Amino acid sequence: MARVIRMHDYGGPSVLRVETSDTGEPGPGQVLLRQYAIGVNAVDAIMREGQFGTPLPAVLGVEGAGVIQSVGPGVKRHSPGDRVGYFFSMGAYSTERLIAAESLIPIPEDIGTDQAAAFLAKGLTAWMGIRALHHVRPGEVILVQGASGGVGSILSRWAKDMGATVIGVAGSKEKSPQVRAGSDHALHAADPDFLGAVREVAANGVDVVYDLVGQATAELSAQAVRDGGTIVTIGAASGPPRHYASLQGKRGIRLVGGSTPQYVDPSTDHKTISELFAAIRGGLFNDLKISRYAFEEARQAHEDLKQRKLSGLPILKEVNQPV
Repeated sequence: MARVIRMHDYGGPSVLRVETSDTGEPGPGQVLLRQYAIGVNAVDAIMREGQFGTPLPAVLGVEGAGVIQSVGPGVKRHSPGDRVGYFFSMGAYSTERLIAAESLIPIPEDIGTDQAAAFLAKGLTAWMGIRALHHVRPGEVILVQGASGGVGSILSRWAKDMGATVIGVAGSKEKSPQVRAGSDHALHAADPDFLGAVREVAANGVDVVYDLVGQATAELSAQAVRDGGTIVTIGAASGPPRHYASLQGKRGIRLVGGSTPQYVDPSTDHKTISELFAAIRGGLFNDLKISRYAFEEARQAHEDLKQRKLSGLPILKEVNQPV
């Protein structure tokens, strides 16, 4: 029997319950995966609150990593004992699960299981932002709203490594040191001289805004970007922005957005995934720690996410499992 974290109602972290479930045997094209690490993401909280209308009861979570226990008919690319990870496959909050083999990504020997679970969804979402939605170029000035979050902290470091000047924005002054570690300049959205500080770096406005927050910071983002610049929306944790549509005609602003599965296919995009692993391997994100919660502490992880108390990339783990 597997343990799962299931919700039967929408609401706060308290709706998450630890239950047991019979996983069953893998069907055609599936594998049975024993999970050693499970990523916790902002989208999990959005689903928990019911914003996407996720059918109930539901097992949350979209990324994880572990070892294949058995394979179903027709599975050729994977075998029992393989260490694999995945991203954006619903149902991750479980100690074992059935999952489509085509969703799985082999984990290189020099990448930890915890690293894979912490970085796959967030890292590939950051890759989508800096490569697919807008290809960051050396010399550009970019502003990252939500730079203290998982995707924002990875995106900031990656864009800086590509030669951009990065202005990282945190939701509060207390998060500024965390943002400063991965950016050239650190601001917080509540700063009364926010736009003045932006203009000190880019007199006419920034070339690109990466908006990972949404409605709460949309007005500031619109004021910060230069005429003819680009606003990239990813995630919109505070709700979809309502200020952007009119900017295209008035100021020639380019608006782009998307979801990671539209741009990254785990069964074919090996080069993209290799880029992420290479960045991890090369130490680009070494200062980003992994915050480990026991499997039973999913409520606490969600509470810390809600209260913006996270100081690393959160994962759920069972005690004494490989890292």
